[in-house]
Amino acid sequence: MTASTVHPVDLEPSLIAPRTYTSRRLQVRLDVATVIALLVCLLYMLPAALIVPGLTFAGRPALVLALGLFAWWLLARLSPSLFVVGPQPLRWACLFYLASILLSYIAGLLRGLPTLEANRQNFTLLVTFEFIGLVLMSADGIANWERLRKVLRVFIWAAAFMAAVGLIQSVFEYDIAQHLILPGLEVKNELADFQKRGEGGLFRVASTAFHYIEFSTVMAMAVPFGLHFARFAPTTRGRRTFALLTLLIAAAVPVAISRTGVVALGAALAVMFVAAWNWRTRYNMLLISVVVLGGITVLRPGLLGTLKAMFLLADEDPSVTGRTDDYTMVSHWFSQRPWLGRGPGTLIPDLYIILDNQWLMTLVTGGIIGVLALATLHITCLTQAYVALRRSTTEEDRHLCAALISSQVVAVLVAATFDSFNFTTFAFTLALMSGLCGAVWRFTHPARIIRTSTVKRLFE
Repeated sequence: MTASTVHPVDLEPSLIAPRTYTSRRLQVRLDVATVIALLVCLLYMLPAALIVPGLTFAGRPALVLALGLFAWWLLARLSPSLFVVGPQPLRWACLFYLASILLSYIAGLLRGLPTLEANRQNFTLLVTFEFIGLVLMSADGIANWERLRKVLRVFIWAAAFMAAVGLIQSVFEYDIAQHLILPGLEVKNELADFQKRGEGGLFRVASTAFHYIEFSTVMAMAVPFGLHFARFAPTTRGRRTFALLTLLIAAAVPVAISRTGVVALGAALAVMFVAAWNWRTRYNMLLISVVVLGGITVLRPGLLGTLKAMFLLADEDPSVTGRTDDYTMVSHWFSQRPWLGRGPGTLIPDLYIILDNQWLMTLVTGGIIGVLALATLHITCLTQAYVALRRSTTEEDRHLCAALISSQVVAVLVAATFDSFNFTTFAFTLALMSGLCGAVWRFTHPARIIRTSTVKRLFE
């Protein structure tokens, strides 16, 4: 067995009670990592518009499973047989974030809400519980490095599937996503269509995501993790397989024809360039990037030129000027309720404006307290991943921690370019990566009761 399949720390006994130990590698029929892996598959491989009949978009199968994870985490905190042992800073960050949402929710009720806004508040609160459930169970429930890597391997395969759907849509102008509708589920509204963008018959695709920007952004977040397994998979065949999957994912970023996706990919690779790669790896990645760009030029002539024009002519783009024109309205709403905002989710696009900036959206709907809570969540995750990187003793662990740092950096940046939390594929990808930041902090902690704490078991 190699170091990639059995981490030395995983072999240490787990302290679950005074003078009571168990193995971190205890095999169970159903553990947290398996449930999260299933959630990732449902999130990426089913169209985002597909929901459980009779529910809202909070009823996506993946989100329903996330709500179950939240209930599981609560049981683990309350039940002696499932108790979560040891401190975890991410719990306090999640508590602050949830408290800010609840306070803003109450402030919205006190000002009086029309029916549409009241319904949207309830929807946002439900999605918040689902979001926090995935964060906390990823941080507290994954037992060891092996199970964490299993989740990430499934994540890469699911992202590659999503990328393949998008590339088929782009190359053949055929919406294969319409064939991914499972019996027993229903389509809420419509699947994302193809949107013309640029010259030469180019158009944007969204694969199984809600929106083109969301598709390109989650693909960009996945690239560093694909590169991780392309370097550190235990077998040569595995490394080659993940290298091909990563090329597929990276090639899907530009077909969404989104500035945000390009910026996200650049930011993710920049973090890896600085924090994780030696010069040989940097040169190899630059060479691979040239090959990928050449392949895109052959398959989709004019695509790179369109992307270049989108950046050079951004001042003339209505989507950019529209964002800046919204600042006046944001200032007006903020001045009315600066501390707790209008209420979570109450800035409904059909009633007001489309505010393509999550930070400003949070400022308007959650106030200063909401922005501080969201920033605290990001800072906590970044700090935990960075601390884990500093504690790690192997190049493989440091590389994985750097990839987690890149996901938070991307999330912070793209939140300034679109209302990211309104798109559940992106939001729950961020929830997973945030939870994994807490998990690697726990795995690398020097105190045994902290790094070995986890949800003990649900079924034996």
